Amino acid sequence: MKRRLIAAIGVAGMMVSVAACGTDGGDNGDSSAGGEKTLTVWVMDGSAPEAWIAEVNKEFEAKHEGVTVKVETQQWNGIQEKVTTALSEDTPPDVLELGNTQTAGYAVTGGLADLTADKDKLGYAGWNKGMLASAELDGKLFSAPWYAANRVVVYDKAAFKKAGVTPPKTREEWIDGLEKIKKSDPDVQPIYLPGQSWYVFAGFLWDEGGDLAVKDGDTWKGALATPEAVAAMNFYKELQSFSTAPQDKDEATPQQSTDIVPKGDVASWIGLGWEAGGAITAIEEAGGKADFGYFPIPGKTADTPGSVFFGGSNLAIAERSKNKDLATEWLALAAGKQHMAKYAEAVTGSLLPNNDSVQFKPEAGSFAEAMGLAAPVGKITPVTPGWVNVETAPNPIKDYMTKVLKGTDPMKAGEEADKVITERVNQE
Repeated sequence: MKRRLIAAIGVAGMMVSVAACGTDGGDNGDSSAGGEKTLTVWVMDGSAPEAWIAEVNKEFEAKHEGVTVKVETQQWNGIQEKVTTALSEDTPPDVLELGNTQTAGYAVTGGLADLTADKDKLGYAGWNKGMLASAELDGKLFSAPWYAANRVVVYDKAAFKKAGVTPPKTREEWIDGLEKIKKSDPDVQPIYLPGQSWYVFAGFLWDEGGDLAVKDGDTWKGALATPEAVAAMNFYKELQSFSTAPQDKDEATPQQSTDIVPKGDVASWIGLGWEAGGAITAIEEAGGKADFGYFPIPGKTADTPGSVFFGGSNLAIAERSKNKDLATEWLALAAGKQHMAKYAEAVTGSLLPNNDSVQFKPEAGSFAEAMGLAAPVGKITPVTPGWVNVETAPNPIKDYMTKVLKGTDPMKAGEEADKVITERVNQE
């Protein structure tokens, strides 16, 4: 997902392989020749702009005579198994990029180094709080947040102009605008919203003060049979009533950005940066011209945008690294304010850096601007190793949403979903 996101926003040229700094595979960990050491860093394909990481490594190597940083680019396909194996070996990579929802799972196995004592050195105080949540487990720090991305509302400027609608700031204004679009042109969907876009639902749930699952003593339990979830799902249902999207599918089935939006009968939809880019490309390839506008998902009040799910990555240090001190120094440099400011410039606003104060100033009216406005209220799914089991098909949250949209009482549907969530989330 991250590679496509970057490419879609137009910085693919910067996201070429960092093979100049290292190659995929090879020996990991400590290697000595004449007193010299190699620090091995794993980054995912598309995450590290070549010029940026080269500058980080140049500065690091200048401060540590005899140390060479070897960067190895990894592919997302099959990475969980590869990381699991690497962390169990005697010579793992010293520093490695991990998906933010995967970090807790690796931490609980003992595969990641405890960085709690190095908080100040790493720049902990300045990190975005929504991103930080995924880097900690049980009060301990196991990684540094690196970057994230979130969804915004993408809209067709012509459709909004025809209906006399401007980007809303509140839920009430949002619904009012959709009503106007519906009256303006009955052949156009005011919003395309599939019934199982559960990351969108999660944002509404967080706005209500609820969550998908909550801690219950030493275990976790599902939290959809709650007044907060009922309110969130009722609002989702109201939005979905303006759409002809299937109630039993998510945004990728069919892919909304390339299979639905280019057909031209959608006034607005909720998506990621790579999806917006994909839609623009598809429309242009079909001989049309896209004229999109973007705004944050509206919140309950005008002063705060709606909460959004942060998809992104963290940087961690392997517990079995032979170079922990050096790895910590490299991590502090790469994830520190100075180089994260340069990172934000390198990705030109397509990704959010870990420190809000260094966010690249995006072009007015751009996707990046809308994404950045929602960054302060970004969140992630429950931080527990067992969460990955909840997302495994059939996803009980998706099933819950479809049941409610088709008429099942939300509290009853929530109780059924909670049984599955509780069982799965406590499996590690």
